Amino acid sequence: MTPGWFWTTLLAVTIAAAALVVVLGHFWLRAPIAALALYRRHFPEARHERLFLASVAFFTTFVAARGMAYAVAADIGPFHNVRVGSVHVHHLVWGILILLGVGLAWLGQVGLGSADGSRAASRITAILYGAAAALTLDEFALWLHLADVYWSPQGRLSVQVALLFGSGLPGFVERAAALTPDKQAALAAVGLARARAVPIDRCHRD
Repeated sequence: MTPGWFWTTLLAVTIAAAALVVVLGHFWLRAPIAALALYRRHFPEARHERLFLASVAFFTTFVAARGMAYAVAADIGPFHNVRVGSVHVHHLVWGILILLGVGLAWLGQVGLGSADGSRAASRITAILYGAAAALTLDEFALWLHLADVYWSPQGRLSVQVALLFGSGLPGFVERAAALTPDKQAALAAVGLARARAVPIDRCHRD
């Protein structure tokens, strides 16, 4: 007989990715050409798309994790706490493990969205990062207090921190989209010119 924690873990993973799979599948497989062109126009570079996918994955996973936690607490549906023996494994553990895996992939320069890298790997690591961040921050109060305060007043801190982090992701998307390669090159040229001009100015003052 399959243990209950297996199905809970499986549902947590599939729910976190289901919305993204549907949206991306709609764009890539069945969306009109105009819609696909609009998507590519808004995310011409991998880093823009990565930030967007991470943002969507974060909010989707956060809502799914909160909903499943409520269902477990209210004994609704087939959801149960994940246990290994007598130990309750909180979902922040899965978030930390995924973050470690994504970090190792990025250290190995896998899924960075570079010109010579795989765009698919870039998308996957971005989605995993957003989902893992949500799983971890959803229980921020637990690893801050080292106690199960999820449903206590102290547990509200998890929601506040998660919303604070999540609210910053769209801002990063907008800033990344605005900072095009041409603008980056122009800013670098201005900075280099200023750096070279400083010694000259000082010499004239002396």
